Amino acid sequence: MVKRIFPQLLRGFAMGASDVVPGVSGGTVALILGIYKGLIGNISTGSKALGCLLKGDVSGFIDGLKSVDWIFLIPLVVGMGTAVVVLAGIIETALHDFPEAMAGLFFGLVVGSVVVARGLLLAPKGEHFAIALVIGAITFGLLGFQSGPIAEPGVLTFIFAGSLAISAMILPGISGSFILLMIGMYSAVLNAVDERVLSEIAFVGIGAIVGLALFSSFLTHLLERFHDRVMAVLIGLMIGSLRVLWPWPNGVGIIEVDEVIPGTGLDLPNGAPFGVPIVLAIVAAIGVIAISSLAPSPDDGSLADDLEPAPASVVDE
Repeated sequence: MVKRIFPQLLRGFAMGASDVVPGVSGGTVALILGIYKGLIGNISTGSKALGCLLKGDVSGFIDGLKSVDWIFLIPLVVGMGTAVVVLAGIIETALHDFPEAMAGLFFGLVVGSVVVARGLLLAPKGEHFAIALVIGAITFGLLGFQSGPIAEPGVLTFIFAGSLAISAMILPGISGSFILLMIGMYSAVLNAVDERVLSEIAFVGIGAIVGLALFSSFLTHLLERFHDRVMAVLIGLMIGSLRVLWPWPNGVGIIEVDEVIPGTGLDLPNGAPFGVPIVLAIVAAIGVIAISSLAPSPDDGSLADDLEPAPASVVDE
């Protein structure tokens, strides 16, 4: 049991650390580490159990809870929470003090993730690459829209932000933190964590529970029936998300975390130091690909069909 718990704590910490950064998805890290489908499957099982409780089916609720792999899930959640609390201020400072270097690092992480995700296609076809390119282009364009910070957000705003952000966090390529930035809630939520404002954190948590319950089952269904097409969409999301990780943005990138600056173009270094971001991007990409080779087997929590081709009648019907 200990041999499972400690690695899960580390994986959760890695996911939590990435979720703090606008532009990097915890789902991407889960995908790299080989626990993505296990994560979604366990969340879906838990949400179904919750649905039974809401219907008054207590026995179904208890049976559903027994079906969740808690040794897989609890350490992962604890690791994520620990990372968010410990690293929120540190990463925010690093993004402010070393924006280009940090952007280069995260850019490379996502590029490496695209390579890893490409290898997860069970039966690659031309249509999958077309889907990835179209979704990537759409995501690239949509990420150019921003919203100014919301002043004094209310209870419902925090709940909505938590629901929307958690849905994005479990999708590789879409950062929950960046979604918060887009809707003007990034500073408010990060401040709540830094200042330990428990009421606001609780409201975000309620929204997260609602978002997981509604979204995880739907995503699991899609992965079971249309695995390669869903993976192609996720790859496209990762490609499109590179827009906000470009180290030299002309406008909004991960450099501006407290305010929105008009303009969404992409610049070249233009005389600024560019060696460090490029080197870090290359190292990060290589590191991601290397780490993916350490992905756990299905016994570590992934669904049994993680590495097994699905029947022809199921894949991409």
